[in-house]
Amino acid sequence: MARNSILGVFAKSPIKPLEKHIRMVTKCCNQLIPFFAACSEQDWTTAAKVRKKLSKLEQDADVLKRKLRLELPGGLFMPVDRADLLELLTQQDKIANKAKDIAGRVLGRKLEIPEAIQEQFSTYLQRCIDATEKAADAINELDDLLETGFRGREVELVEKMINQLDEIEDDTDTMQIELRHDLMLIENTLNPIDAMFLYQIIEWVGDLADLAERVGARLEILLARN
Repeated sequence: MARNSILGVFAKSPIKPLEKHIRMVTKCCNQLIPFFAACSEQDWTTAAKVRKKLSKLEQDADVLKRKLRLELPGGLFMPVDRADLLELLTQQDKIANKAKDIAGRVLGRKLEIPEAIQEQFSTYLQRCIDATEKAADAINELDDLLETGFRGREVELVEKMINQLDEIEDDTDTMQIELRHDLMLIENTLNPIDAMFLYQIIEWVGDLADLAERVGARLEILLARN
């Protein structure tokens, strides 16, 4: 199908930096896997190195975010509403910020995930990161959506991805409830302040999936307007 005529004006798509940004955000989140693995081994030196790498990715995403905000064209030069794209960017940015906050809080307190719930927590963390990956997959279809004029099978594909993202987020809600319950069963064996922070970290990890779902919701709005 012929490429969108307005996009043809540009040497490169204005959407590409948005796609690059979400990929950087997912790389940032994925660092939480080796980070918590190091924490479970009480290897705080490695955890600090991974946290530094995660922070650098978040900073790189921030640089790209600012560049995008400054350079994203508007009006007739954009095939989609500029405000919609900037809102998508804002939601993507929140995911990277949350990943950085999680690593910072855990490392700052040298907070250990209790052995009794470590495996359960790892499964939950991975599922929340799955949500960010699914959001990135959907965002990476934006170029194709533009090329097809937001019609046909490409729209169906993206809608399917958004539904899958919702299902993953539902899973994480259920897993979070179970994890909080199991933490409650052992909280009397823990330092009370550590227990309080563990509840917070469980919630913040769940926020990764919630924020990924918001990216999907913003994309859905963009589809509806086109």
